[in-house]
Amino acid sequence: MKHPPRRKRFGQHFLHDRTVIDRIAASIDAQPGEHVVEIGPGRGALTRKLLATSVDLDAIEIDRDLAALLTEQLAGQPRFTLHEADALEFNFTDLAQARGGKLRVVGNLPYNISTPLLFHLLNHRTAIRDLHIMLQREVIQRMAAKAGEDDYGRLTVMLAPWVSIEHLFDVGPGAFTPPPRVWSAVARLTVRAEPAFLVSEYFGKVVAAAFAHRRKTIRNALRELVSLEQIEAVGLDPSARPETFPPEAFNLLAQKIVRSHPSV
Repeated sequence: MKHPPRRKRFGQHFLHDRTVIDRIAASIDAQPGEHVVEIGPGRGALTRKLLATSVDLDAIEIDRDLAALLTEQLAGQPRFTLHEADALEFNFTDLAQARGGKLRVVGNLPYNISTPLLFHLLNHRTAIRDLHIMLQREVIQRMAAKAGEDDYGRLTVMLAPWVSIEHLFDVGPGAFTPPPRVWSAVARLTVRAEPAFLVSEYFGKVVAAAFAHRRKTIRNALRELVSLEQIEAVGLDPSARPETFPPEAFNLLAQKIVRSHPSV
């Protein structure tokens, strides 16, 4: 079967550079018997590399034509299982239970659904050991940023309780067919055994409000949620901007909402 046409609505850019594929596989360092899940295997370039390491590999592919291609080409691989499904709706917890162990997730994630897909995966974090993902470089930079850096923001803070993030290496447009207009990067997200802090149910609300207008001070950004006195009570400078605070600071403010505004 020849390669099916690219479907633009799925944001497909197929990785073909052997050096990049080898670097991703080396970063994962999958061992025989581990349970690896590849999101969006596409034409199977990384898939074949992973299968060569004797891992048990599940692949999730939404494009029915690509799924048919992989089924035809990899039908003889006993450790390979293909799921024709939408990763945004896939139950990773059920898969981990079926496989008898935590999953190691890898994928060149479609840029157009990267953030919702990341948070869907984190909803299944107890079933996942780590993730090795390729995304638009600037997104990886935001994910891995530290407080006070230009790239630090809402995405950084929202991921911080659940995973540690390491920016591994950058990937140029020429590594893909067709080449995207932007650089990509590969990152390792290791799921924390325990959250970095006990996350308040209002954590996301506080973070969203804090970064809705980056130039506002924390006092002005959270005026509708917490008082000046509450900000000072947790040791924060009300005149500082949100991007200067570590993730746990937003959680301290979220806890103040619970105590003083239970109806929020």
